[in-house]
Amino acid sequence: MASRKRSNNQDDALADRILQRHPGVPISAYSMKVFRGAARLSDRAPCALTIGNFDGVHRGHQRLLARLIAAAQERELTASVMTFEPHPREFFAPDRAPARIASLRDKLGAFAACGVDRVYIMPFTRRLALLAPDAFIEDILLKNCNVKWLLVGSDFKFGASRAGDVRLLSTRAAAGRFELEVMPNVEDANERISSTAVRAALSEGDLTRAARLLDRAYAITGRVLHGRKLGRSLGFPTLNLRVDAPPALRGIFAVRVHCLAERSVAGVASLGLRPTVDSGGRWLLEVHLFDFTDAVYGKLVKVEFVKKLRDEQKYETLGQLSAAMSGDAARARAFLNSAAAL
Repeated sequence: MASRKRSNNQDDALADRILQRHPGVPISAYSMKVFRGAARLSDRAPCALTIGNFDGVHRGHQRLLARLIAAAQERELTASVMTFEPHPREFFAPDRAPARIASLRDKLGAFAACGVDRVYIMPFTRRLALLAPDAFIEDILLKNCNVKWLLVGSDFKFGASRAGDVRLLSTRAAAGRFELEVMPNVEDANERISSTAVRAALSEGDLTRAARLLDRAYAITGRVLHGRKLGRSLGFPTLNLRVDAPPALRGIFAVRVHCLAERSVAGVASLGLRPTVDSGGRWLLEVHLFDFTDAVYGKLVKVEFVKKLRDEQKYETLGQLSAAMSGDAARARAFLNSAAAL
């Protein structure tokens, strides 16, 4: 990706760090620009904009983004997305916030794959939380984003106390400030496709349903880190990916790892808190690869979850843990071999 001059408003380090070659995203997609908050004046091109948290970028989100991009092309506008970091519910009630479906890296990779031109990552702060709906429209949407066409869901709320809604946006649109389109819900088997539905499927270990709602297999992308090498001492060396927020999916899984070789590499993974060996409450994704011994540290990989084998469990001894890992590996290998034969 070509380098850009650093400014106070555009977080180039963020864009450069996240928009490296994301697994599954064509290089041509990386004309997408990422802004932390508002763009600088020279980058405030008239835009078609949609707003939301977009956790998971599921089929409903994808339908909305397709409509956004089509409208932007029809009107010769930049197709833009505004999202928030952290999630507003993480700001207001971190102990009750929903588990994350996707990291910011994976969310931006999905935006790029869909063809979005630019993304505004709005830091969700107390100041933004207290911003009146009218001020949000004037200062954020019109002044900072230069919105000309706006697409939102029918239940969209914004501004202090979530007092802003589609009716308020409609009055501003009627006054000629911008065009407004409201997107109906997207359903699957008479159920609304939502991040809540995806989260529920993942928490139940129903990877088939999650994949149907997402329109792709559930996966986590990350860079391989050095760990404590405990798995190696137990006979199961692992590659480790940091998980920054409580994940929607937890347990032991049969997985396929992409971007290490020409073909995916089969393995068994643990996604959780490692209660037998770690009391620090740190989330970690550990993957033991089958029949693969190449160096992997520092590589950006995508871990695709294929089948949940069981929940995470605390063992009294490392010997018990090692025996459980051996059984998990055998079950994962057998399942993946049978799935490959289908």
